[in-house]
Amino acid sequence: MFAYAGDGINGLLTAWGRVENKPKFVQSRHEEMSAFQAVGYAKFSGRVGVCAATSGPGSIHLLNGLYDAKRRCR
Repeated sequence: MFAYAGDGINGLLTAWGRVENKPKFVQSRHEEMSAFQAVGYAKFSGRVGVCAATSGPGSIHLLNGLYDAKRRCR
């Protein structure tokens, strides 16, 4: 999972600490990069790419990457 840490996903981050980072958590520089990293991972590995962001403005920053993912699925 690719994500940018923030208050909205603190519960997820705590859970990762409890399960020894499985599935693997990769922190991004910002939310938009999280989405692009997940798309790149999915494109080149053939596996599912997952991204997360905080609520509000953080989720809006995911849109560019999510649109790219949708375009690649066609």
